[in-house]
Amino acid sequence: MTDRKRAEERLRASEQRFLDAQMELAHVTRITTLGELAASIAHEVNQPLAAVVANAEAGLRWLRRGTPDVDAACRSVEWIIDDGNRASEVIRRVRALANKTEIEKVSLNVNEIIREVITLVQRELIGHRVSLQMELAPALPPVLGDRVQLQQVIINLVMNGAEAMQSVTDRPRELVIRSCQDETRQVLVGVTDCGVGISAENADRLFNAFFTTKSGGMGMGLSICRSIMEAHDGRLWATANAPRGATFQFTLPVNADHAS
Repeated sequence: MTDRKRAEERLRASEQRFLDAQMELAHVTRITTLGELAASIAHEVNQPLAAVVANAEAGLRWLRRGTPDVDAACRSVEWIIDDGNRASEVIRRVRALANKTEIEKVSLNVNEIIREVITLVQRELIGHRVSLQMELAPALPPVLGDRVQLQQVIINLVMNGAEAMQSVTDRPRELVIRSCQDETRQVLVGVTDCGVGISAENADRLFNAFFTTKSGGMGMGLSICRSIMEAHDGRLWATANAPRGATFQFTLPVNADHAS
């Protein structure tokens, strides 16, 4: 009986250690998920917040002139409101993506979204001394998607391309955005830079969460972009260019209603 009691006690102790390990693992998982969500929101909301600060500074300059330009200051305030609303939408969409809730898909024109993005990032491109070319195929069929999330994907790819050319001094910093239909009739969007390119050892890790080659980066941008593309039944990938630079491309299926 004594041996049996000891065996039962060892079994109970083993079961308790297993339960404790399970609870610890669940706790670590929750903390990791929370960290990923916080990093995602911080990364994605940075661009509209930077625009808010820039427009606020511009508004102050207009008001502090010898003769204040009230109309120009009012335009700056309107842009601040737009950027603030966009930041709020980004947070809501990233949280929805993390919670795997249904995204708000509507029929969209990809070329229109690209043009909207260029308007949003024009100041940053000028600051990086980047010249932009757009080669957009006319009459593309519509896709079904969430406008804000697709904007965020393109913003990430454009800004990554601009930052990849920061060290370029021996040639023009050129960024090209293309849209077309691929051989499967899906809508294809590509962003090409002439920057430092993609090293062989980093190629397989580019889309991993928290992997970054930037000194101040969080490594969430491309991971979020990939998740957004998967939620849209699309695909995102990168290729190294010869002799320099990289191209990031994604495909989106055509809106089934339009295709039929």
